[in-house]
Amino acid sequence: MVERPESLRRLLPQALVVAFLAGGTTAFVAHDKAIRLSVDGTPRTLHTFADDVDDLLADEHLDIGRHDLVAPAPGTPLTSGDEVAVRHGRPLVLTLDGQRRQVWTTADTVGGALHQLGVRAEGAYLSSSRSQRIGRHGLELAVRTERTVVFVADGREHRVRTNAATVREALAQAGLALRDEDTTSVPADSFPREGQTVSVLRITGIKEVREELIPFRTVRRNDPGLARGTEAVVQQGRPGVRRVTFRLRTVNGVRQKPQPLGAETVRAPREQIVHIGTKTLPASVRGADHLAWGALARCEAGGRVDAVDVSGTFGGLYQFDIRTWHRLGGSGRPQDASAAEQTFRAKKLYIIRGASPWPVCGRKLHR
Repeated sequence: MVERPESLRRLLPQALVVAFLAGGTTAFVAHDKAIRLSVDGTPRTLHTFADDVDDLLADEHLDIGRHDLVAPAPGTPLTSGDEVAVRHGRPLVLTLDGQRRQVWTTADTVGGALHQLGVRAEGAYLSSSRSQRIGRHGLELAVRTERTVVFVADGREHRVRTNAATVREALAQAGLALRDEDTTSVPADSFPREGQTVSVLRITGIKEVREELIPFRTVRRNDPGLARGTEAVVQQGRPGVRRVTFRLRTVNGVRQKPQPLGAETVRAPREQIVHIGTKTLPASVRGADHLAWGALARCEAGGRVDAVDVSGTFGGLYQFDIRTWHRLGGSGRPQDASAAEQTFRAKKLYIIRGASPWPVCGRKLHR
């Protein structure tokens, strides 16, 4: 039996609709992808229409910073069955052997971060355990790696492996102790470095008190009552005394330079006062100018202005005693006066007593 054309016309639109729906389903299935996404080590499988990694991250609302790690790289096309891993960067404030700095890591544990940063952790001190998790906000971590330090003490070397924070701690680990004033060649609270050699200085010390003289100063004043060229000490200077306390130390048996700790003045110095004559004396004494005063001076004192006899009683060119000198108007000691003043006063003495003051050499005056 042959079907009529009208029936064929009714079936044709229905067949077209079925064909269209079948083609759309095929296209939908072709764009859907099964992707395994791991975020900070936590995996899950999802279905997505994303064409590449960027689209997938945007669909999953994952913001990627410059310290984050994405594999494969953003922009990589995706196919069903691919794996995408995202690890967020974490700030790590790392103090490594005393040096503090901030670094970033995508590891989520302390151990992983140390491995990632290439920090040798065997034998090291860690402020947090290796299994300690690092959150997105980060972590502060102190690491002191194991080092070899050599101590030289009491004539021997002591080698120690240590992760100590200070030289003092490492010294204790080496079984060495500081006694009394002992110290080390580097500050005891400093950080011990790899291969560092530290000397232990054994120190003993005592205090010693010494007395020292304080020099006096000399004050010179013009005196119109003294003959020009004459100097008279009117106040004898006296040195002062101070008591100085010193610290005497020996370091490893070697005596060190004394160190002054303090001083106390026991007696202040007394200044010496010297008067300088400015008075002009007459050069002439009537009745005595014609005599051989130079010959007398050579006989009495060898012509030396400051001559003093062995007893200390007589002085000067003409060997005056002090009382006679003062009676003649002289000041101070005759041997301190000028030659002109001594000769002037010798002439005055001659006018009073003649040559008798010079019983041996007086005869030289008349030659």
